Amino acid sequence: MGADVIIPIVAIVLIIGGAVAYIIRAKKSGRKCIGCPDGATCGKGESSCGGNCSCCRGCQGGESGK
Repeated sequence: MGADVIIPIVAIVLIIGGAVAYIIRAKKSGRKCIGCPDGATCGKGESSCGGNCSCCRGCQGGESGK
């Protein structure tokens, strides 16, 4: 296995590891909708959209997600 094989494998592992770390941090901080700009307040009526955007409607546990 040369560097031409190892470098892409390391890059893929780092990308996937970073995505997993981001998801874990977001869930620990209380975000229900990861990737939604109002994810931490989504569906609680505190978000700028009032829980009525397409992102907030998909949140589990939010008022608009029921």
